[in-house]
Amino acid sequence: MSIALVDCVSFYASCERVFRPDLKERPVVVLSNNDGCVIARSIEAKKMGIKMGVPWFKVKDRYIRKGGIVFSSNFAFYGDMSRRVMNILDSISPKTEVYSIDEAFLDFSGTEKNVGCFNFGLQLKNTVGRWTGIPVRVGIGPTKTLAKIASYQIKKRNIKSRVLALDNQKDINQALEATPVGEIWGVGRRLNRKLSMAGINNALQLSYAPPQDIRKRFSIVLERTVRELNGERCLEIEDVSPTKKQIVVSRSFAKKITNLEVLNTVINDYVVRAAEKLRSEKQKSSTISVFIRTSPFDASQSYRAIKSYSFTYPTDDTRDFLYAVRKTLAKIYKPNYRYSKAGIMLSSFSDIGYVQNSLFRESHTYKMNSKLMKVIDELNINQKQIYIASQNIGKFKPIQRNMISPKYTTSWIDLPVVR
Repeated sequence: MSIALVDCVSFYASCERVFRPDLKERPVVVLSNNDGCVIARSIEAKKMGIKMGVPWFKVKDRYIRKGGIVFSSNFAFYGDMSRRVMNILDSISPKTEVYSIDEAFLDFSGTEKNVGCFNFGLQLKNTVGRWTGIPVRVGIGPTKTLAKIASYQIKKRNIKSRVLALDNQKDINQALEATPVGEIWGVGRRLNRKLSMAGINNALQLSYAPPQDIRKRFSIVLERTVRELNGERCLEIEDVSPTKKQIVVSRSFAKKITNLEVLNTVINDYVVRAAEKLRSEKQKSSTISVFIRTSPFDASQSYRAIKSYSFTYPTDDTRDFLYAVRKTLAKIYKPNYRYSKAGIMLSSFSDIGYVQNSLFRESHTYKMNSKLMKVIDELNINQKQIYIASQNIGKFKPIQRNMISPKYTTSWIDLPVVR
C-alpha cells in the first residue's frame, strides 16, 4: 500500500517560466499583492539568499543588480496551471486528494506491484513535466506522513531524480533520522519546543515513542502522527474535498481610500468573487461580515471595525450580498480616515439543496435566482463578460501589480504567439 505526495517545485516561479524558456536558469521571484513582499522564489533566487516574506524594497536593488527577474502575482494564471496539473494526476491515480494549489496526495495501492514505487513516481514526474512544463517532486511512502517526509528529503538531499520512495524499513529509518522533528507534517513551533524539551529531536526518535504516552502527554493528533511514522495508515486520501466553513476575500490597498463610495465599489468586487467561490462549493451562506481598517503603521490615526449581516434564509445570490454590504459598510465607515485594507467573509453555510422556506416569500424565487447566477457564472468562466453595475470597473486600482505577466491560459488576448 503506497501513497505519493506530488509537490510542484517553486510553483509560482515555475509557472512564470512555462512560457518564458529564456528564464530557465535565471533567478525568479514573485511578489505579493501591491508588490509588497516575496512570496515565491526559484531555486536560483534561494541560492542568492532571498528569503520568503522579505519586503521587496529591502532586496530589490541587490537582486536586480545580480540579474534577477521579478513578477507581480498572477493568481488567475497560477490557478489555471494548478488545475491542469491536478487533472493529470486525477487521470493517473484512482484516488487523488488536492491538498493545496501545488500539492496533491495520490493513492496508488496495487499499482506498485506492476511497475514499482520509484518507477511510478518517475512516470508521474515526467508526465506532469512533459504536459504542463511544471517540475514536480514525488515523495512516496506507506502513509501520508511518510510521503511528506520523503518529499522533504528530496529537497534536503537535492535528489536529482526528484523522486524518493520509502518502501523498506532501512530507507524509512534513514529518512526519519535525518528529519528534524520541526519538519514533520503537523508539528508547529510550539510543539517542536515541547518535543525538544522531552528529548525528541528527530522523526526517528518520535517514532520510537509509545503512542499511548504521546496521546496522554500531548494530543491524539500527535499520536496519529507517531502511528503514521511507523507505517500505520491513520489519514486516508480524501478524494472529495471537505466543505469550507467560511470564505474570506480581502486586500490591502496600494493607495489609501478616504471616500465611502470608492470603498464600497472596491468591496463589491470582493463580494462578487466570494459569491462565485460559494456557488462553486455548492453552498449557500446565511451571514456576511464586512471589515475595514487603517494602516497599523500609521501613528497619526488608528481605526478598525467589523460588522455582520444575517439573512433570514441562506442565499448564494450576489445581489443579496451586495445589498447587505452597502447597509453594513455605512454603519462602520467613519469619515476622515485613510483606509488601507478591507474585506468580506461569508459564513454559516448550508448545502445548496437545502432551503428553509419563508412564510412570506414564494419558494420558486430561489430557483429563479439560482438559475440567473448559474448563467452569469457560465458566461464568466473563461473571461469576464458580465459585471454588477456597482463593481469597481476601471474606477480605482486598489492593488498595485506593476510587473504582472500575461494571463497566458485564461485570456484570449494574452495567448502566447509562436513566431
